[in-house]
Amino acid sequence: MSLEDRILFIDGEAIVIDKPAGLPVDAPRRGGESLVGRAGELRCGFRSSPVPMHRLDQDTSGCLLLARNANARRTFQQAFEARGVRKAYLAVIASELSEAGGTIELALAKQSSADAGWRMVADPAGQEAVTNWRRIAVRDGHTLVEFTPVTGRTHQIRAHARAAFGRGIVGDRVYGVPGGSMLLHASRLVVPRPGKPDIDATAPLPDYFGDWRTLDTLGPGDEA
Repeated sequence: MSLEDRILFIDGEAIVIDKPAGLPVDAPRRGGESLVGRAGELRCGFRSSPVPMHRLDQDTSGCLLLARNANARRTFQQAFEARGVRKAYLAVIASELSEAGGTIELALAKQSSADAGWRMVADPAGQEAVTNWRRIAVRDGHTLVEFTPVTGRTHQIRAHARAAFGRGIVGDRVYGVPGGSMLLHASRLVVPRPGKPDIDATAPLPDYFGDWRTLDTLGPGDEA
């Protein structure tokens, strides 16, 4: 499918696409396709290709913002730096959560090893990392959770889910329970713009979320 067919929002400043799982944002060192390499599919009448303003992990799907010109890039960068951009993610956790929600405040640092590669781990000396979460639904030993990160650290939601809930995200080969697609999806993105309406984009859950897809339309505060 062309990336143009995955556009959720477009105007003269911005494009938000529903990034498919499996497509990295940046070109892999080993070669292969990437969002940056395919950005020409998103010119949509402009001479220049749009530029991604943030990153999603390769196996994470959902809302991703691209800027269409230099002024927009500056505006969006300022919004990210001021923590004005609101992001929501949906994920399936491999355990039943009894609590309705909460806040995970756990500093993270990068840990590397020759055998396991690198990952983010809880470390009091690491970077501040804060994630709000709420339970959406529980079924068959699993929980659908909405995460709204306050900070934007690498692998923040994945590492926080493992640290806070013990089991992590279904399909997460590093922090969670391996097997099948990783059930983590960037479901909504809201970007403020001075003097203009907010960019507000929502991406539906992919088909591989199965029956959980019937629950992704619940509003804030709702629970199945």
